[in-house]
Amino acid sequence: MKLKDKTALITGASSGIGKATAMLFASEGANLALLGRNEQVLTSLQSDIENNGGTALATPADVTKEGNCRFAIKNTINRFGQLDVLVNAAGIIGSGSIETTTFSDWKNMLAINLDSVFMLTQLSLPYLEKTCGNIVNVSSVTGLRAFPNVLAYCVSKAAVDQFTRCTALELAAKGIRVNAVNPGVVVTELHKRGGMNETDYAAFLEHSKSTHPLGRVGQPDDIAQAILYLASDSAGWVTGETLSVDGGRQITCAR
Repeated sequence: MKLKDKTALITGASSGIGKATAMLFASEGANLALLGRNEQVLTSLQSDIENNGGTALATPADVTKEGNCRFAIKNTINRFGQLDVLVNAAGIIGSGSIETTTFSDWKNMLAINLDSVFMLTQLSLPYLEKTCGNIVNVSSVTGLRAFPNVLAYCVSKAAVDQFTRCTALELAAKGIRVNAVNPGVVVTELHKRGGMNETDYAAFLEHSKSTHPLGRVGQPDDIAQAILYLASDSAGWVTGETLSVDGGRQITCAR
């Protein structure tokens, strides 16, 4: 029970990596504050956690809106009285080059993938300082390496990586650790929500087996396990780290 009696707030908890992390954290004894835009899925996840002996609070929220973020933090503290871990897992992806990305799409990408991380981190600090808590940001291999036709996504994730390092340095004296995980291709709804159809997505996953040296794409639990490590006392002397969990993708040459 690596997170027994600790409270974790997880964004993007209604699907993919965020949902897998919530379920894993619950099994490790954490109280969960679940954030996401899909109220029905969040409520169902809360019920699943509680039916298995855990404790969870579903808070539907749009993480691009400061008022929603403030309410989510307040709701978490009112329910659990503390905050030990913040996991910023909410994110979107979309195609587009420097020639085809609209300014509206650019702003929306950064609002969800970067601005929400800034807002929730800043709002969480008074409570994380009290518990010597920590933050885990979900970045991407695209934060470390350049890929064509996903310009705004790559930039947003590179910014998350630098944000992780800067805040880790600034908050170390307060006992707050800040780290990130950088997944490779993981089987979630991310790409399909970004506009990829079923046929193209299946082909993309098949191709990705050859671009990841370990020969397979990732599953949400692969990333959740790494997040658990960084969020737990096992990583008590780790901060400012961007941990690649990508089957070796970021060490390869372009192909």
